[in-house]
Amino acid sequence: MKRTLLILLWMVVCIPLGAQITHRDSVLTQARYLKSIYRTDDAIDMLSTLVQPGAMDDAVLSELADCHFQSGDYESASGTYFLLSSRAPDNILYKIRLMQAYFRLKAFPQSVQAGRDILQLDSIPAVVSYVGDAFRQMEQADSALWYYRKALALKPMNESVVAKAVNILITKADYDGAVAVMEPFLSEDPDNTAIAPLKGLALYRKGDYEGAVQAFQRQEDIGNDSYPIHYYLGQSYWHTQVTYRAEKELIAAWQIDSSDVNLAYSIAAVKLEAYRSFDKEIKPWLDKAWEMIQPDPALASRIQQQYGLAYYRRQDSWDKAIEHYKEAYRYNPKFISALSTIAYCYEVKKDYKQALQWYEKYLEVARPGTQGYEFATKSVTFLKGELFMEEP
Repeated sequence: MKRTLLILLWMVVCIPLGAQITHRDSVLTQARYLKSIYRTDDAIDMLSTLVQPGAMDDAVLSELADCHFQSGDYESASGTYFLLSSRAPDNILYKIRLMQAYFRLKAFPQSVQAGRDILQLDSIPAVVSYVGDAFRQMEQADSALWYYRKALALKPMNESVVAKAVNILITKADYDGAVAVMEPFLSEDPDNTAIAPLKGLALYRKGDYEGAVQAFQRQEDIGNDSYPIHYYLGQSYWHTQVTYRAEKELIAAWQIDSSDVNLAYSIAAVKLEAYRSFDKEIKPWLDKAWEMIQPDPALASRIQQQYGLAYYRRQDSWDKAIEHYKEAYRYNPKFISALSTIAYCYEVKKDYKQALQWYEKYLEVARPGTQGYEFATKSVTFLKGELFMEEP
């Protein structure tokens, strides 16, 4: 590859101007072909031979920038497109690519600025939406919403932009505002499976459960069998006291996704309201919910052990250390060293009765001959002596 590059460079220097132009066009054609079959690294190598210090060739730079972009090297792409944009300020394509490259680099403020530069030349709805996306990534919801509204004014039937704007409004608890954004779209496409469920969600969050039932039931009727449809339709029926329908929909949701503890609880609660058998129908769902909120015992024990160790090392928080070591042992009864540690903490606190009890618990389960066993045995002897001296 290096030898090939040296030959090409020699050709650029030594071949007459007319031949150089022909050579340039040939290299560009070959590089474009390599790019078209996704051999972008080879295309970049070829194009690099045409880049000469002090002599800018925009066509070559444009192909080079596009190769960098296609290969995912957005750092190089953004630098090259920035240079091209500076040389051709009215070229919208360069600015769009620059905006996209900045976005993919997560350089969102620069992406916003590049987008604004484009909008000074042309009000392109996709670019307006892109700027809104950048603001949303920066968690500037109000600015994102402003651009989404502007994009919808230019292109009202843009489903993805409607969804983004509505999600922001629902998050802000502006449910009426969310519905208002959706109405123009739904007047043209009332059964849209992306936007109509969002209207149902806005109505549900607002407390308009009758309206939510209508929205979600319509989606189910036209074949939308997704988890959110069954879940929110079930919840809406529950709120409107139609418990038999609520139960049916919530169980349908569970059959799609059984990972939500709130769903298991809701099914149990609906069955309770319907006066179903506790042992056969209600208790199993409550048990599912209870099991789902229990932590992994081994992990919980390790976490509590780290709490305990941290307080133990402070040498001034013995009660806290005792509390967490007890929890660590409760979650994992095989962690017997917690018993001797608890005993030692009590001993340091001069609560000799408690210390003796915990050392004796430890000796009941510890293996004789181990270092811990020997330490606990000596401690028991010492504590019994101290307690004897304390007796009247």
